[in-house]
Amino acid sequence: MKKNLIILFLFLCFFAKAQNEQLANNYFDRGEFEKALVSYEELLKAQVGNSNYFQRVIECYQQLQQYDKAEKAILERLDKYRQSNLLIELGYNYQLQKDDAKATKYYDQAIEKIKSNANEVYGIAYVFERKALVDYALLAYQTALTKEPKMSFNFQMALLYGQKGNTDLMIETFLAESYQNPQNLPIIQNQLSRFMTEDADENFNNSLRKALLLRTQKTQDVFWNDFLSWYYVQLKEYGKAFIQQKAIYKRNPESFSNIVNLAQMAIEDKDNEAAKEILTFVLDNTNDLDLLIQAHSYLVEMKIDNATEKDYPAITQELDLLLKEFGISPYTLSLLKLDANFSAFHLKNTEKAKTILKNAMDMPLNKYQMAEVKMDLADILLYEEKFNQALIYYSQIENDLSGDVVGQEASLKTAKTSYYKTDFEWASHQLKVLKSASTQLIANDALDLFLLISDNTVEDSTQVALKKFARGDFLLYQNKKQEALSQFQLILKEHKGEEIEPVTLLRIGKIYEKLGDYTKALENYSEIITNHKDAIYVDEALYFSADIYNLKLNDAEKAKPLYEEMIFKHEDSIYYVDSRKKYRQLRGDNNL
Repeated sequence: MKKNLIILFLFLCFFAKAQNEQLANNYFDRGEFEKALVSYEELLKAQVGNSNYFQRVIECYQQLQQYDKAEKAILERLDKYRQSNLLIELGYNYQLQKDDAKATKYYDQAIEKIKSNANEVYGIAYVFERKALVDYALLAYQTALTKEPKMSFNFQMALLYGQKGNTDLMIETFLAESYQNPQNLPIIQNQLSRFMTEDADENFNNSLRKALLLRTQKTQDVFWNDFLSWYYVQLKEYGKAFIQQKAIYKRNPESFSNIVNLAQMAIEDKDNEAAKEILTFVLDNTNDLDLLIQAHSYLVEMKIDNATEKDYPAITQELDLLLKEFGISPYTLSLLKLDANFSAFHLKNTEKAKTILKNAMDMPLNKYQMAEVKMDLADILLYEEKFNQALIYYSQIENDLSGDVVGQEASLKTAKTSYYKTDFEWASHQLKVLKSASTQLIANDALDLFLLISDNTVEDSTQVALKKFARGDFLLYQNKKQEALSQFQLILKEHKGEEIEPVTLLRIGKIYEKLGDYTKALENYSEIITNHKDAIYVDEALYFSADIYNLKLNDAEKAKPLYEEMIFKHEDSIYYVDSRKKYRQLRGDNNL
């Protein structure tokens, strides 16, 4: 009993302290510094050695311009604890009073401490950085290196050079650190990619490219080829990235994994030309069964994605020959899945497709392979409008791979099935959860569909237009482009001026694009841009229009202003980065 009372007492003390700290923080964040000061002083009395509470007390004094009190408190603590970083606090207190001479005096004293003991740099440099005293922070690191050359502060110094706007020196320092400590490469590349995608300095990408090229030319170390390949991938220049991967392969022909991954990224970004070149190289240079099947699968998949009906017999023949060559086994699962998908969604032969997948389920598959087959089978059952049977398979995948990306994909398809059935309430419930999915693509798709349902329910509680729209989307899912086009055109006619109009125009535009009628696609996108300026689909209409002019009609002069409008008016769009890259290329910035 006594022990329990002690535990309860300690818990209550801890809870009270946490509440007091939260109250003090709230006062400080709201700018109520007098109230915050009282709270922090009470907390500091209870924990005299707590540096965070002391720092907040000093900051409250300074916000209230009580510099004398701040100085007295800092001096007392300096006398008691002899912490060198307090010299910076004292100097900064003078800096706030515009007394630069005294501020410099104490900053210099802090630097002198490092000269006596290089380990002092960790606390001193940190406080200089926190006070945004970048030059002094750099001086602190440089002073420590002079005393102890074996120390390494490349990462910290590179960030500081970046803050100063000295991006060339930042690049050199980051590259030196990445080579000396390859384990830090991911976080260094993460920092560099942030600068690559920001618009503050257009010369940054060119400077980084030159620095990496110089290193690939000076040394035979494939580290720099791989780094340069990463650089080109960030810019979605997959052909150039492939040149670097080929250079690596020539020196180390043992592994193709990076090359195959590069092809997959190129496919995802619709760079079919680069993907085809990469995959052809794989086929010409390996006898590895897995890689051969994977490469063939990707190539056939690209052909299917860009095929018209006249191409179907050749694709059918190619799939048959590949399956005859490599056989029916878990190794050829990707080819079997392609065959089933092509049979159902393009040849309209769902019975053949289901037979292929059900036979595959009898093979010794792991749980992920089984999930893939079930997903494809469910997709075909959905195509046949056998909604409940499809939902059974999607639910099995959700249960078997709960929390996994594949499980989340099944959850999204479950929600879409409910949407196609016009069960919008249940679909919204599922999509609300998926909006926070770990995979960005799934989260974005869930959010888009959730907004479509909610936006078109507010204005029309009976959801008449939305039901027609869901039918159109289902026809698109079934790859029935002409029927879907008629459905969406009917919606435009019967629901002119309603909330559903801009997204309907967007769907019609995309269908015309797929049918190769770019003039009509542009007409529908233009309707959104001109008459629905406040709609959330304007950025897509701009981007798709610009891409048609740029990539399909080779009319750069009409593409440029559309990309430009994307850059200046839609910075939060998922198409912003790509628009900026394409705009710069059209403008002639080919070195970026």
